[in-house]
Amino acid sequence: MLGVAVLPPSPSPSPPPSSGKLPALPLERAARTRFRFHFRLASLRRRERERGFSLGSTVQANTKGIWMWCVPYPDRKDQTLVLLDTEGLGDAEKGDTQNDTWIFALAVLLSSTLVYNSMGTIDQNAMDQLHYVTELTERIKAKASPGGGAGGSLEDSSEYLRFFPSFAWTLRDFTLQLELNGKPITEDEYLENALKLKKGDTPDVRLFNLPRKCIRFFFPTRKCFIFDRPTSRKNLHRLEQMEESELEPDFVEQANQFYNYIFWTSKEKTLPGGHVVTGHLLAKLVETYVETISSGKVPCMESAVLALAEMENAAAVEEAVACYGKLMGQRLSLPTESVPELLGIHAKCEKEALQVFMARAFKDDEQRFQIKFMKTLDDRKEEYCRRNEQESIKRCQALLATLCVELEEKVHSGVYSRPNGHQQFVDDLKAVEERYRREPKKGVMAEEALKQFLEGKEAVGRAILQSDTALTEKEKQMEEARAQVEAAQREQEIQRQRQTELEQKMQDRERSYEENVQQLMAKMEQDREQLLEEQKKMMDSRLAEQEALLNEGFQKEARQMREEVQRLREESDRVKKPSFLERALGGLVTFGTLILPGIAGKAVGVVTNLFRRL
Repeated sequence: MLGVAVLPPSPSPSPPPSSGKLPALPLERAARTRFRFHFRLASLRRRERERGFSLGSTVQANTKGIWMWCVPYPDRKDQTLVLLDTEGLGDAEKGDTQNDTWIFALAVLLSSTLVYNSMGTIDQNAMDQLHYVTELTERIKAKASPGGGAGGSLEDSSEYLRFFPSFAWTLRDFTLQLELNGKPITEDEYLENALKLKKGDTPDVRLFNLPRKCIRFFFPTRKCFIFDRPTSRKNLHRLEQMEESELEPDFVEQANQFYNYIFWTSKEKTLPGGHVVTGHLLAKLVETYVETISSGKVPCMESAVLALAEMENAAAVEEAVACYGKLMGQRLSLPTESVPELLGIHAKCEKEALQVFMARAFKDDEQRFQIKFMKTLDDRKEEYCRRNEQESIKRCQALLATLCVELEEKVHSGVYSRPNGHQQFVDDLKAVEERYRREPKKGVMAEEALKQFLEGKEAVGRAILQSDTALTEKEKQMEEARAQVEAAQREQEIQRQRQTELEQKMQDRERSYEENVQQLMAKMEQDREQLLEEQKKMMDSRLAEQEALLNEGFQKEARQMREEVQRLREESDRVKKPSFLERALGGLVTFGTLILPGIAGKAVGVVTNLFRRL
């Protein structure tokens, strides 16, 4: 059996999974009953002359457990083709046949295209050997809630369609003529004819119909391929070394058709809801499933997805925050001339970092991780603001120290300790202030630094004032009052500046919140479209199966399909309603009322206005 998964590049720098990167799977002996299509196809094309899995030529099995081979996808840039080769099912040497069932279940869970290959024709014996498909609901849970557990029936099959792969049945050493009732048929028509049900309700009929129902209900996308023997029996032992020209031409043509189907129709592996599986996520899926099976439990897709979402969303926060830090480091030069300048750079970096988060995160239904991202970036922004103030203070203090060197020298030499010396001191101090104000790039703490500097000179100024014999007592009092008024005015200006900066930061929070809501809604709208597309495919497959069952005279099964279609249609109608997105935004709306104190309605207003644009 061969599983195929198509993966996009991982968002993290980690490489795609390979046989050496993933956790080991259970290893058991394999039955020697199949041909290695994956290797043969790769060797036929000789792409990159890479050696795939070895091909045994004896009665002893060569593959144990599941082997994984990752190669660049032909002609699909930045995608990886993952081939999962399983050991043969039904090995007589195995002591525990449960291993086969688990391997089959794992292959189904991990693949986007599942290839089952067998010898000869599709007869009842072949169907009996494929009994593993009848146990899928016993080995795989679709949902963690009651009713979604193991032991489900075919009536629950719609939920499995969300993540089950397409199915291809390959028949080796096929010797029959593809004819039915004297007319030629295709391989696919041959498969569909073999999957037709028998009427009746006896145990034998139920046993006959069960595997066929499972294939039809679980795998609506089905293909069949037939293969002649690739070479004579005497050459089979050296099949791996043979060139394409040495193989039977009919086999080469059949293999090429199979190759083209697998390589050009296989879709990206996705989770329920349409989230694409990367190499990193595939590795985590394997880990989760194997640990679950090893513990004696049944793998649950919903639980696995939730566990993956927790890990991936946490990683998405880290990656996005790191992206923000990198961008700020590249674009921000401290100190800035104003708070809006810093906030403008922050806003652009935040937007790009948020895009990184949105691209990687999934199933963050309560926006817990997005809120964590928002809080983290708000803290980082405040830290940049603090650093901006510190850098500004240091630069301004250094500048003032340079500008007042001459004034300090005059103080120490007693130049101002004479009649009218106070006025000269005031004039020189004003000159320092004027020169200071003309200097550029002082930053956001320019006024605060000047205030602190002037406050530091008040004691010296009072001493000079009191010792100035040219001034009367009244003039001294008037001069002290003037100095106090100027200090009060400076303090008022600084308080006004601080209030303005607080308002600017609050406006930035509102902007940030709206940006988060906008990007979240865009992502949710995209997710909704994917969900509706998934629902439509499921309904189309169920409608097609319903029609086929009606044509075959199976009214009961057709009614079952009709009921499933109705449930899917009702779910689609619910997803289409605006209230679906409104409810999904609940976590972010609640958080918005907390980060925008005093204007709690603003958060709701932002969301409402955005919905009006839909």
